[in-house]
Amino acid sequence: MTRPMIVPLIFGLVGTLILLWLGVWQLQRMGQKQAYIAQIDARIHAAPVALPAAPDPARDKFLAVRLSGRLTGPEIHVLASRKVIGPGYKVISAFVTDDGRRVLVDRGFIPTSAADKTRPPRPLMLVGNLHWPDETDGYTPPPDLEKNIWFARDVDAMARALNTEPVLVMASSDTGDGIEPYPVSTASVPNDHLQYAITWFLMAAVWFGMTAYLLWRIKRKTN
Repeated sequence: MTRPMIVPLIFGLVGTLILLWLGVWQLQRMGQKQAYIAQIDARIHAAPVALPAAPDPARDKFLAVRLSGRLTGPEIHVLASRKVIGPGYKVISAFVTDDGRRVLVDRGFIPTSAADKTRPPRPLMLVGNLHWPDETDGYTPPPDLEKNIWFARDVDAMARALNTEPVLVMASSDTGDGIEPYPVSTASVPNDHLQYAITWFLMAAVWFGMTAYLLWRIKRKTN
């Protein structure tokens, strides 16, 4: 090996090792994410329990619960869309439990044509999961209260509007009135780490190949 080849060789090997390490790290992250998703799935599909006395967003997120009580009339419409069906709303209603607590219930999806239909109060046995969706930021428009159109589910704001606890239950059972249940799931949890790992490994291969080609060119010039 000639002296002009030493620096490119070191640079090439270090770069290749760094890219390989990034690929391995992404594989480790993929395993962690898969374990996290499996944990959430198990929590979502566990046997439902009674609504906790003081639900905590960190401790009780996705907790499966069973409630008995009645739906009230007023509801909030949150803009949403479904494939094939198109635009519509998520229907958020106040639910009064048998022991007098008022909580929010995300009953599911309706097309825009069903927004003005009457859905009267009625008793209901409800199964669902506690959820505190993080859908708002500085760019989220305020709700159009006159038209009852909300652009995101803000649990605290919806609770104030419907005079309930800041607790949202995502219904997994059918609540009737033609509303399609939209239960919480892990489908929206991103897990792209395998693609990232493949990208880093391909970059490592390209980097190593370019290093080998450069070393071959240097060797030809020095011979």
